[in-house]
Amino acid sequence: MRVVALDEATEELFWNHVNSDMLDFFWFVYDWKMFRDKTRIWLALDGERVDGLLLVHGDFVIQFRGSREAVKHLLDYAPIFSEAEIQAPLDCEDIVTSKYSSGRKYHLMVMHLRKGEENIQISTEPVRLEVENAKEIGALLRGTDPVWWGDMTTERVATSLKEIYWIGIKQKDGLIVSAGCTRLTELGVCNIGVVATREGYRNRGYATSIVSVLVEEILKSSHTAIIHVLADNPSAIRAYTKTGFKPHKTYLAIRT
Repeated sequence: MRVVALDEATEELFWNHVNSDMLDFFWFVYDWKMFRDKTRIWLALDGERVDGLLLVHGDFVIQFRGSREAVKHLLDYAPIFSEAEIQAPLDCEDIVTSKYSSGRKYHLMVMHLRKGEENIQISTEPVRLEVENAKEIGALLRGTDPVWWGDMTTERVATSLKEIYWIGIKQKDGLIVSAGCTRLTELGVCNIGVVATREGYRNRGYATSIVSVLVEEILKSSHTAIIHVLADNPSAIRAYTKTGFKPHKTYLAIRT
């Protein structure tokens, strides 16, 4: 098995492989298409067959796909960052943790919804959020999950509001109690990036309403919506299932 970088010479092999399961390779396609200057990808080849892939995006994201043998070879090309979000096949946990031994481990499920399978349920109508809402959104996310969203500063949220479609549910006093977002793309598949509801305002159908509106927006131009959820978060999984999402695959996720 040999490892080669993704470039003009290997791009056809890459596309033939990732198009076989766009949901599994969504981030590889998304980052390569949208942020090529910040993205590096390596292919583990068995002859001319792609057996695995490694994605490094910026100085934070590291993702592995493929067989155990492929991940073993790709591990040599994966960098060590002071902080990182790492994703890999579940059966490669022992391989990946031999290099990334310190960090919180999760099981991260990707769920999908194809056009025609949606079950839209909007009990409370969300509103479009703007840059002036950045501080409140950041506080909402950090309060909902300080480990997963602890780095959601006002500045980071403000930047995303200029590029990403954000919606939220507000109380009469203007307090944002639930929010969600998606980056609309031309890939045919769109990811719902965030869904968060303040403690004390849960079990009121807010998350289901947020997801439903995001799905409606996504399906105007794409045939599939996907969302990632921690496998030990049954309330979130129920909310997403209500709107038509189905499990696709579960990965090992490590936050160092």
